Amino acid sequence: MSDERATVRPVSLSRLVEVTHSCGDTEKTTAEIEGALDVTYRRARETVLEATRINLLSEDDADADSTYTATDVGSKFLNAILDENWIQASQILEMHSPHYGSFIQTVEEVEHGDLTTVLEHLEAEEEFTPYSFNQTSVEVLGDWAERLGAVQRNAFTGSYYPAAQTPIPDNFHYILLDIYDDLEQTAGVDLRQRYLSIPRLREATCERLGATREAFNEALLILCQQNVGKLELSGAPMDTGAKDATLGIKQIELAGDDNLVSTSQSSQQIMSGVVQFGKQYYYLAVHDRNITFTQENSP
Repeated sequence: MSDERATVRPVSLSRLVEVTHSCGDTEKTTAEIEGALDVTYRRARETVLEATRINLLSEDDADADSTYTATDVGSKFLNAILDENWIQASQILEMHSPHYGSFIQTVEEVEHGDLTTVLEHLEAEEEFTPYSFNQTSVEVLGDWAERLGAVQRNAFTGSYYPAAQTPIPDNFHYILLDIYDDLEQTAGVDLRQRYLSIPRLREATCERLGATREAFNEALLILCQQNVGKLELSGAPMDTGAKDATLGIKQIELAGDDNLVSTSQSSQQIMSGVVQFGKQYYYLAVHDRNITFTQENSP
């Protein structure tokens, strides 16, 4: 097996899971992996090489046709996936994939940046290493990181940022009003919008705070409940533009059958609003800026 390739191979997260599971019980040749994954030989080979480079698989080349088996690292990675412990799975990849580890570190250092910014930082940091990066490799690594929840990407601007599992700050309401004002101004001084898209507010606020989308949704609902009459949630018609995003929201869930463990992946470009009492809301209006915010777990 040659690991001389400088860039990460374009292998999806689900393929890494599938090939690790496929080689978990018995060693397999590339041809056998091709059949197990139901892919072309070239795709199977590409997946095997990348999984071997990041120590999910080990190679036995004693015979003419090399065989592959899951390593201890691969077993830990697979168990994390089966437990839906996405954070642990990400940490394993970060430790054993030099490309993924560098990508995560770069996003943490730049805090938020578009693909070009992240790529330029990676190229500068990795200039004197055996590894290199291009647009495709950043997109591949970003896909892994987004699906595992280590990184989020603004669905409207494409900016990458760390998705911290930390609480929403107590000054959330002031930050939200500031972002609300910024977005309101984009319509022009004479066209100030009373109702603003919650998906746009969420993406901008999460990027500012490095917060998860779930944390934003919870905080916004609490804020609205604590400021009835001052803040208003509004629904939207089925064809509203509030739901449309430029980029997809990367998601992951466990899937598979008795023969193959995999992950079901989706890229959702139609964004959700927030749900309150079973109803979906896509717009927020601010009628009175004198609002307060107290988190439920605050003393």
